[in-house]
Amino acid sequence: MTIRVSTQLPIAARDACLLARKPALLAYVLRPWLQMIATTPLADSVAEGDQLHARLRFLGLVPGWTHTLRINRLEECEIASSEYGGPVKAWNHTLTFEPIAEHACRYTDTVEIRAGALTPLVGLFAALIYRYRQMRWRSLTRVIA
Repeated sequence: MTIRVSTQLPIAARDACLLARKPALLAYVLRPWLQMIATTPLADSVAEGDQLHARLRFLGLVPGWTHTLRINRLEECEIASSEYGGPVKAWNHTLTFEPIAEHACRYTDTVEIRAGALTPLVGLFAALIYRYRQMRWRSLTRVIA
């Protein structure tokens, strides 16, 4: 199953992609619905080839599984990762930041999900969490733009 969600941001595509490389931004856009507690040291910014391990916690209370994220590709306006953990066998995520003006871009999350019989449920969760993430992105970029 593939989920694709897009929004417009009032920030240059390159600047948005640089922000997306920061683990602190990921923590911000997921809060409070999902928390990723790193079990490996984190740099201020991810690099191609990095592999991160984190314990998931839903709503800050409900413990989840260990999630693994590998950064496969970092480009000027795109980040691609392959992820898995718990019932999720594959969560292949691509973030793209397409310039639409000097200080604006279209941000798209595309995620391919494989979770066996749970795929429809995990897909629904992904659609909701990416819409929420993008709302948080819009509020943040309006402040910093």
